[in-house]
Amino acid sequence: MINTEPFPLFFTAISIDTTSLVLCLVILLLLILSALFSSAETAYFSLSPKDNETIEQEKSQKGNTILNLLKEPKELLATLLIANNFVNVGIVILSSYLISYFFPHADNYLRFFLEVIGITLLILIWGEVIPKIFAVKNAPLVSKMMAKPLTLIKLTPPFSWLVRSLVRSSRIFDQTKKGKVNITPSDLEQAVAITKEESPKDEHKILEGIVMFGKTEASQIMKPRIEVSAVDSQMKFSEIKSFILDCGFSRIPVYKETADQVIGILYIKDLLPFLNQNDQFNWLSTLRKPFFIPENKKINDLLQEFKTKKMHLSIVVDEYGGASGIVTLEDILEEIVGDITDEFDEEELVYSKIDDGVYIFEGRTSLMDFYKAAKVDSEPFEKLKGETETIGGFVVEQAGRILKNQEFIEIEKCKLIVESSDKRRIISLKIITKTPDE
Repeated sequence: MINTEPFPLFFTAISIDTTSLVLCLVILLLLILSALFSSAETAYFSLSPKDNETIEQEKSQKGNTILNLLKEPKELLATLLIANNFVNVGIVILSSYLISYFFPHADNYLRFFLEVIGITLLILIWGEVIPKIFAVKNAPLVSKMMAKPLTLIKLTPPFSWLVRSLVRSSRIFDQTKKGKVNITPSDLEQAVAITKEESPKDEHKILEGIVMFGKTEASQIMKPRIEVSAVDSQMKFSEIKSFILDCGFSRIPVYKETADQVIGILYIKDLLPFLNQNDQFNWLSTLRKPFFIPENKKINDLLQEFKTKKMHLSIVVDEYGGASGIVTLEDILEEIVGDITDEFDEEELVYSKIDDGVYIFEGRTSLMDFYKAAKVDSEPFEKLKGETETIGGFVVEQAGRILKNQEFIEIEKCKLIVESSDKRRIISLKIITKTPDE
């Protein structure tokens, strides 16, 4: 008799090898599917409006399929996530089985390294990182390639049931609707700093203005009281008309006795029906109620109040109730878009540049304007300044007196030299921003 006992063992070994080979092929197929789903997820949600417009203009069947998928982004995302997770779970299960088959006597450390670290890195690199990098650069190509497969998966049970149940689940997607992205001012500052080299200079200035908008106080942008064109309530109507022609403003504060006591705002348009009246006309009856704000009011809040109250001018008052100056709607907008000029604005040069790092400023120039014009770091000045908002007032505050001509103070790398002064104030200063080495 012929002994056939070894043959069953031989065929058993063959079948086991064939099974392992098939499993390796299945894992390879699943890795390819994982890469495709990951790339599709990135590609579809990386399509720019220009890409969508190009796809729409092509009027192809694949293009229409892409647009239909994008009309329901929640269902598309759910389809991609469900399919990708099913594939990844399959890779993990089959890989664990093969590791147990090829390394039956492996210790726990080797098994942990192979199953956790090895499989995780394989899925992460091949199934996530590489496909997504490729998809970002080739979003339209990947979108077209995956359009029909995704549509088929979306409509095939049980995937279609899972997708619909997830989309309709109020517990999941209601949280998505209510969720808000909290962006702090520091986040915005970092974003603007990152785009500084890429953005045009004018656009970057606007972005910086938007970032600083919520931090700026009314006292930093107000026009000081000494520079405000205001009228006394005791003036005759003929004097008022002459004053209006000279100043060229459409709204003028009106005070009683002293400039600290503002009693109303004169709108020039309210006087138009009464231009032919004589000095007996009671022009005070046309005054509108003034809008008072504190010095520390944020200008973003002030802008909202301007919109609500439909006003363009506010009176800034100090802690004692006296008028410090005015802030207009134009002043607020200029903090974002830069200087706005009209036919009544005079093109005055408030400072002159003598040399690199050497400037001549008027004493009444605001510290904010000084920082921008001289391009100096505002932090040392802001730490030292008290209640003053002008460069001349800052020097007086630091020195403790009104400095005479050619006297100076030094703030870190800046040397502030008095060019002209009188008994009441500093009229002009020379400011040197060069370093000691220079």
